[in-house]
Amino acid sequence: MSLRVLLDEDSQAKYLVNLLQAAGHDVTTVNATGLMNRSDTVVLDHASQDERVLLTRNCNDFQELHQANPVHPGILAVYQDSDPSKNMNYQAIVKAIANLEVAEYPLKNQFVVLNQWSY
Repeated sequence: MSLRVLLDEDSQAKYLVNLLQAAGHDVTTVNATGLMNRSDTVVLDHASQDERVLLTRNCNDFQELHQANPVHPGILAVYQDSDPSKNMNYQAIVKAIANLEVAEYPLKNQFVVLNQWSY
């Protein structure tokens, strides 16, 4: 299974894009879609209209949006710790998504903490 993914502006490093594409995912970024500096609501609306799962490090804001309107293709949230050694690197993000796929975890209408799938 491959995902259609929209990377939020805090997560759109070219290296991550390349890793996700190499893993078979259809990836675009807010920069490529003309959504840089747009509100989180606009970004999530675009992801929904384009049927893409949103990957973001802006966890708190998107969790609030999810709670206000839980109808969307899915939000993959990557939490960052004050200790940088605990943060997920790009390979860990790709592996966590693969773990979600193997588990056949449904993403639609879900706010998924990707860190919990990094093993």
